[in-house]
Amino acid sequence: MSNLFLIGYRGTGKTVIGRGVAKKMAMAFIDTDALIVELAGKSIPKIFEDDGEEIFRKWETKALEQACGKADAIISCGGGIITQERNFPLLATGIVCLLTADTKTIFKRIFRDGNRPALTNKDPFDEIIHLLEVRAPLYDRAKNFEVETSIKNVNECVDEVIQKYSKFIKKLK
Repeated sequence: MSNLFLIGYRGTGKTVIGRGVAKKMAMAFIDTDALIVELAGKSIPKIFEDDGEEIFRKWETKALEQACGKADAIISCGGGIITQERNFPLLATGIVCLLTADTKTIFKRIFRDGNRPALTNKDPFDEIIHLLEVRAPLYDRAKNFEVETSIKNVNECVDEVIQKYSKFIKKLK
């Protein structure tokens, strides 16, 4: 067994699918966003408001470092974890699953969530398109495999992640 990192843009299902995978595999679940809140002592929107994105990204790396100290865990990472070069060696300590979804699905999922601060001055839908385009090569660089989450239900996504993770582990042996 090895840590499984779930990466991907906001709203692709990292937390909900990660919890499902952890439960089915009887592994610990770690959400780096929750760790950031715990470490910083304030919400993510408040960190962005008070300190800015650069400080948030430092908290994000600290949370990832702490999560990497655990063994055999499912680790849900923030959508921008791949924007910092220093995080790539940390992700490489485990297996990385990229969760993807189409732009409309992402927009529907995150539009309802007030805990996700804007990252650009663009219209929310345009921001998604822009950031997906910018981050795509970084996600591709970090991933070992990917699962598309737009048209499957959570249980189907959980099963697919487990199947691909298990297959990847067998290849390593």
